[in-house]
Amino acid sequence: MITVLEPTIAWPARLRAAVNVADYLLAGTDANRSALLTQQQSHTYGELFSAVNAVSRFLLAQGGQKGDRVLLLSENSLFWIAAYLGAMRAGLVAVPLPSNIEPASLRQIVELTEPMFGFVQGKALRAMDEFASLKVVSDRAPASPKTTDFSVLLKQSASNTIATAVGPETGADDLAALMFTSGSTGKPRGVMISHGNIIANTEAIVSSLQLTSLDRVMAVLPFHYCFGASLLHTHLRAGGSLVTDSRFMYPDKILQRLVETECTGFAGVPSHFQILLRKSSLARLKFPRLRYVQQAGGHLAPVFVRNLKAALPDTDIFLMYGQTEATARLTCLSPSDVTMRPGSIGKAIPGVSIRIVNEAGLDAMPGEPGEIVAHGKNVALGYWRDKQATASTFRDGGLHTGDIGTIDEEGFLYLHDRTRDFVKCGGERVSCQTIEEQLLEFDGLLEAAVIGIADEVLGEAIKAFVVPRDPRIPGFEEQLRQFCRQNIPLKWNPKAFVVLSALPKNNAGKVLKQALREK
Repeated sequence: MITVLEPTIAWPARLRAAVNVADYLLAGTDANRSALLTQQQSHTYGELFSAVNAVSRFLLAQGGQKGDRVLLLSENSLFWIAAYLGAMRAGLVAVPLPSNIEPASLRQIVELTEPMFGFVQGKALRAMDEFASLKVVSDRAPASPKTTDFSVLLKQSASNTIATAVGPETGADDLAALMFTSGSTGKPRGVMISHGNIIANTEAIVSSLQLTSLDRVMAVLPFHYCFGASLLHTHLRAGGSLVTDSRFMYPDKILQRLVETECTGFAGVPSHFQILLRKSSLARLKFPRLRYVQQAGGHLAPVFVRNLKAALPDTDIFLMYGQTEATARLTCLSPSDVTMRPGSIGKAIPGVSIRIVNEAGLDAMPGEPGEIVAHGKNVALGYWRDKQATASTFRDGGLHTGDIGTIDEEGFLYLHDRTRDFVKCGGERVSCQTIEEQLLEFDGLLEAAVIGIADEVLGEAIKAFVVPRDPRIPGFEEQLRQFCRQNIPLKWNPKAFVVLSALPKNNAGKVLKQALREK
């Protein structure tokens, strides 16, 4: 344990006046209050403060300069949070990646970002062998003298309660992190997130969810993903706590721990809720402390929204929409509107404005589809070393999301699909999301994903990849085809079905359509 003398955490006066994410999230917090509960142990805000300070001091002592990149490969842990916030506190730039990233992708990102430091989980250390110039810190005792043991940094910090690392001042527009997109729609890009971006979006989400120091969220999402990072930002800012658990392949274990740790919140992407609703004991259990659930990271089909409301009648359900390029969130559907509008993504969160822009570049009329364009202090600075992509996506002061949506007479937004995720059947465009939602009304399905394939008659036809709720059901495919004939227009009926045990997903649980197109 790290001994912390102060009852509340206070940074030096100079840093308190600066715009720095670490300062913003931790200053003034009760040092003795629980901040993080992992599967192995719990950590207080005091321990977190000391660990962040230890990392910041190390980076500065090793010659780190403002703007230098810090690679981060780790699962959710104190080690991850300390490296992430410690880098920002020292004025450096965090580059979080999945701990199991493919070697080719890692090599590409290292070449692109040219990091000076690497904070690497023990089991991923071997991936660092080819990057000799990196100064590496690991969460386990390293075999190589070139690697620093994280526990040594913590001991040094515990023995030096006076010296606090003071790095260069950072402003709202200074780079805080490079968040690499999931790659679900193409080549991953490093999104440049500033200190001001994180602070603006965190304030908006805390306000939208009404988070307080009494809130504790179950974090099954990885922190390297912008949705997972936003859980970290918002709950630290509120003075609440986070419970991490990586066992979602056993959903009932997650639910059991949700109850045992008295979580007030749960957050997930659509696949998490689909599994909880159709492959777990969610509907049969009681969650007396669960105040809210938060869904984002893709569109949750209305049938699952209805089922979630029925399973958790006393829990607030927040449906949210966003992008990495928006730091995290753009819109929120409040719990009071979920029953009447289960297909909506709500309205813009505080500090954000949303337009639906038609093909003529004008504001779309209610019900007219167009691209979702967002403005706000949460909109990222652009893509790292990619001027062409930055100019295409970030233009006229706004974020052109590439998502197609509509707005109704009362200002509620509806997400239709990505610009490229439409199929043209018989001369008429249909959203893949629309077909997926209709397929998921079939109770025997756990998951569904739709793509277009060439067809001599229609131009394009529907190909559906489906995961049965119970693979032992006899005649499953014929039952599904009959359901489609009765509930989906004939020309949109899938021409081909592919039955899978699971859809391909990234580390955050988002479906990888490109992998399906290659099958």
